[in-house]
Parts: sequence; C-alpha cells; structure tokens
Amino acid sequence: MAKRIDVSDLDVYYGDFKAVEGVTMTVEPRSVTAFIGPSGCGKSTFLRTLNRMHEVIPGGRVEGKVMLDDQDLYASNVDPVGVRRTVGMVFQRPNPFPTMSIRDNVVAGLRLNGVKGKKALDEVVERSLKHANLWNEVKDRLDKPGAGLSGGQQQRLCIARAIAVEPQVLLMDEPCSALDPISTLAIEDLVNELKDEYTIVIVTHNMQQAARVSDRTAFFNLAATGKPGKLIEMDDTQQIFNNPNEKATEDYISGRFG
Repeated sequence: MAKRIDVSDLDVYYGDFKAVEGVTMTVEPRSVTAFIGPSGCGKSTFLRTLNRMHEVIPGGRVEGKVMLDDQDLYASNVDPVGVRRTVGMVFQRPNPFPTMSIRDNVVAGLRLNGVKGKKALDEVVERSLKHANLWNEVKDRLDKPGAGLSGGQQQRLCIARAIAVEPQVLLMDEPCSALDPISTLAIEDLVNELKDEYTIVIVTHNMQQAARVSDRTAFFNLAATGKPGKLIEMDDTQQIFNNPNEKATEDYISGRFG
C-alpha cells in the first residue's frame, strides 16, 4: 500500500559539511513528485535521505524528521535495511547484477530476505516483469544474463527488481539520464502506470520530463556557492511551470538561471 512521506526541518550532513538545509515537504501517496534544480543543489542527496541510502557514505547523517505515514524512519529502533525494503530505489545508471540471469536479478532482494520456493519466486518474476512492462521482451530468455539487455531494458529490469520486494515508495534518481529517447519514453510511461500503486519520487534534470510525468514539482537551489542546498518552492507541477511564486524558480525554468 502506497504511503505518504512527511519531512520536517531536515538538514543533511556529510561530516561537518551541511549539504541540504531546512527541507519541509509532504509527498502524497499514489502520486509522482519531481525534484528539479541545478547540479549540486542537493536533490539526489535529499532523495537518498528518504530511504537512508545517504548513510552508506561515511559521515552521512540527518537532523530533523522523515515520517512514512506514522513511522519515524530515523527512530532508534528502526532498521535501515527494513527502510530500504519499504522505500525502494532506482539509480541513474542501470545496474543489474552482471553475473546474474534476468530471473535471478528480479528475485535477488527476496532471496536476501530468505524467501524460497521456485513456484513462489517464479510468480514474483512474472508479476514484477509484467509490472515493469518487460515480460513480453524477456520471457523466453529469463536464464540469460541481465547485463545482455539494452540500456532501457536494463533500467526496467532494475525497476522490476525494486518492486519485487513490494515497497510502498519508489525513489528514482535520474532514471533516464543514460537512456535514448525511445527508452526514456518507455520509462516515463511506466512511471505513469506505477503511480496507481506506489508513491514515486523522481529526480530529473530534464524539465520537460518533470512536466510530463509529475503531479507535483519541488525546485531546489543553492543559497550560494559552498552553501547548503535548499527547497525553494514546491507546488502542483502546472503551477510551478506556468506561474511559480519565486523568481528563482521562474529564472531556472525559463533558462535565465545563472
């Protein structure tokens, strides 16, 4: 079941360096929220706090609160690995496990969680690949290496792998930046379909993509060189692109930024 995210006064640190400052936002369930903004403004860093992936970098920590419905993701009794099962992630470059078959890629997370039984796993493989609009393309070669697929197919395989463990939230960090236009369109179509079941947050440098796929858009910016990134404005996507409240947002969207 898709869940709502509420973030309150979140600061993100790497050691003594504050990368992101003072973010407060709500991400609604069964919707797509896009993060836009210039390089280095903290979009991807903030995205990774939503499933505690930033903690894999030494010194990564947060101050503030991230709630998933009524659960505090940073409470002392919360297991980060459990958070990452609930809040899945798809990365910028397709990263299927190169030595694994298509089938084994999809169920890798389930096997880590101790799920066994060929029939049960086969059902998950078929369901997840169908959800990722990949089943018809690979159903006759499930035992072939996942790394042998095209770039766009590999990214859909990674999405199938992420949803196989039945998360409630799906984070996507520039999932189309390494893909050609046709593969990009396939991923965008998939995002539109998946939002019926998941809460989706996508970081993108492609503003046309944000306008096409998202219900709400958040604009991040740097306060100044060397200063932490901040959330400048968040609203319905149509409002952000047609009539933003902040001049910095308007300048960025219109190309007058910098």
